[in-house]
Amino acid sequence: MATWSNLNLQNGASPLMEQITFFHDHTLVILIMTTILVGYLMIKLFFNNYINRFLLEGQMIELIWTILPAITLIFIALPSLRLLYLLDELNNPLITLKSIGHQWYWSYEYSDFHNIEFDSYMIPTNDLSLNSFRLLDVDNRIILPMNNQIRIMVTASDVIHSWTIPSLGVKVDANPGRLNQTNFFINRPGIFFGQCSEICGANHSFMPIVIESISIKNFINWINNYPS
Repeated sequence: MATWSNLNLQNGASPLMEQITFFHDHTLVILIMTTILVGYLMIKLFFNNYINRFLLEGQMIELIWTILPAITLIFIALPSLRLLYLLDELNNPLITLKSIGHQWYWSYEYSDFHNIEFDSYMIPTNDLSLNSFRLLDVDNRIILPMNNQIRIMVTASDVIHSWTIPSLGVKVDANPGRLNQTNFFINRPGIFFGQCSEICGANHSFMPIVIESISIKNFINWINNYPS
């Protein structure tokens, strides 16, 4: 999760989030180079005292400053398109999790395992323990196994919500009457926090998401011991 004075992106916990971070760095390098070049030219213009009375046109320089930005945009667009297709690619999932957005909490269903269902509410500030995070922790966390392909299906029962986990690179809109899906792959154990990133009402910032990533053996034990 993000902490105070953290200027960098969160460490990616999935291969897709790592690719998104690489693309961010790639684009940022191009932007910095462009900004330095344009800034240098503007500063030089301020102190340029040369006057050319016979300058009528500059077709060559216009050709250059039209083609170079086009090539630069291609270097940004091609990795971006690759990432978009990778984010939509759905491999063979081991588990399907269904998430339903309500005002203002989430409901989850593990349809593959005895139809496990539960609601996930934010823990009020007065009920927090010492090792909990204010406005981020929930009473029922999502338990998922690491190193496995996971499909999540997202919908809403009232208004538009958005199921978002930044460290996994997942952001799916939850629309009433529609069923959206995406997939992710958690490559390390841990606890990952997210929030609804859609303005769905007065308490939209109070419906957090918490995923607890565990080994497949512990996940099977959790499934077997879940109260029916």
